[in-house]
Amino acid sequence: MERVLTTLGHNEPDRVPQFLLLTMHGAKELGMSIKDYFSKGENVVEGQLRLQKKYRNDCFYAFFYAPLEIEAFGGEVIYSEDGPPNTGLPFIQNIEKILELEPPKISESKMLHKVLFAIEKLKKKAKSEIPIIGVAMSPFSLPIMQMGFEKYLEIMHYRKDLFDHLMHVNMEFCVEWSNAQLAAGATAICYFDPVSSSTIIPRELYLETGFRIAQQTLSRLNGPTATHFASGNCLPIADLVPQTGTAVVGISSMEDLSKLKKAYKNKLTLLGNLNGIEMRRWTTEEATENVRKVIEIAAPGGGFILSDNHGEIPFQVSDEVLMAVSEAVHTHGVYEETVG
Repeated sequence: MERVLTTLGHNEPDRVPQFLLLTMHGAKELGMSIKDYFSKGENVVEGQLRLQKKYRNDCFYAFFYAPLEIEAFGGEVIYSEDGPPNTGLPFIQNIEKILELEPPKISESKMLHKVLFAIEKLKKKAKSEIPIIGVAMSPFSLPIMQMGFEKYLEIMHYRKDLFDHLMHVNMEFCVEWSNAQLAAGATAICYFDPVSSSTIIPRELYLETGFRIAQQTLSRLNGPTATHFASGNCLPIADLVPQTGTAVVGISSMEDLSKLKKAYKNKLTLLGNLNGIEMRRWTTEEATENVRKVIEIAAPGGGFILSDNHGEIPFQVSDEVLMAVSEAVHTHGVYEETVG
């Protein structure tokens, strides 16, 4: 915790903090299928405990899977043998039904309670020594899973009445869900907002939508947040993201890291930016070299947490590569030896 807080203050701790955002790898550790693993909060607790110890991780990650919130709305979740669970057929088929939509009640969702249970148990283990990261989908990005891209773009551009109502519903849910996780023991909330990234919408539209919604939502949360664009670009909006009230920004491997470091210096802590897709094919030597390069560019002065660029490391990334990443952080990320 001290290491993370120091770098969040844009100072240099003993070494670069490492957030290996592992979810499905807990199933590997327990010898279970991904579906069985996520069926009980106890499994995720044990998985996170083993992964944190194995890779000397600087956080516990309480994220189950992206369509968890869709499940709370009554939507379908499809499981895969070697990848993250995904949402099924979008549950909003008729956009006019949006006006009838209400936020789901957290107290009535068994799946959400599994997450809260896991956070509570991890908090007892972590005490105040290891940060616990909760996750919430932004009100602006959740509609992709609720209704699909085509319908969402339609209401975004042509049906302000439906768009505004959907944002209200999603915001109320996001605030309640985030605060429930914080109350259960989460240290911070990772606010996933890929639709706000410059990869998907232009800066002008972000100002009118995702930016305004983030400001309104984050101001109501009872703890700090990290905004993650899930591999999307964020350099063109580097002056705006800090104004949302977030403390950390998840950065893409597709943008110039040195430019990101300069743009966000003393404003937000960078989280990233190892390419999880490429990581599946890395040798241990490549893993070491990639970590060394990233640390060399982004670590000086603090304000940097090493992680992947998407917010979830693919199931296919081997234990050997993950171990090499961890070893490289512990070797090359020591400030007094490398970048002090």
